[in-house]
Amino acid sequence: MDELRPPTLLALPSYLAGHVARIGRRELVSALEEHGLRLPHFAVLAGLSDFGPLAQHALADRLGLNRSHLVGYLDELVRQDLVGRERDPDDRRRQRVALTEPGKALTRKLKDEARRSQDVFLAELSEKERETLVSLLRRVVVADDRARDGESVVALRHNG
Repeated sequence: MDELRPPTLLALPSYLAGHVARIGRRELVSALEEHGLRLPHFAVLAGLSDFGPLAQHALADRLGLNRSHLVGYLDELVRQDLVGRERDPDDRRRQRVALTEPGKALTRKLKDEARRSQDVFLAELSEKERETLVSLLRRVVVADDRARDGESVVALRHNG
């Protein structure tokens, strides 16, 4: 037998996806730790890099993070001068978050390190297989986002 794990588990996509995520996370977490950061910090930096400045609540929603947890991650990133907070000019009650210049520079470096970490853990797959894997996983995530967004709209209608 070539496989150490039970065939029942190896037949479950959710088990496989979860385990593959843990393998990939190992490499990425190691790269981030060298900068005193954790995966949620990188998610915040990547989100701000990709979307530009955002209101804190919008950033939390786009990253799928608990809003109160986001505050702690932002506090650490502000302390390291990687992000800055300012009042949202469109709504003074809200905080808007943006990358600082040092944050932009580090984010570029971290994106490169993240890509390298993924190359390490996916070395078993060809480039075409990697593209297929990412495409399939992205479809599942996007479908879940759409379903959750639909749930939010339904909840607002019932509660509003």
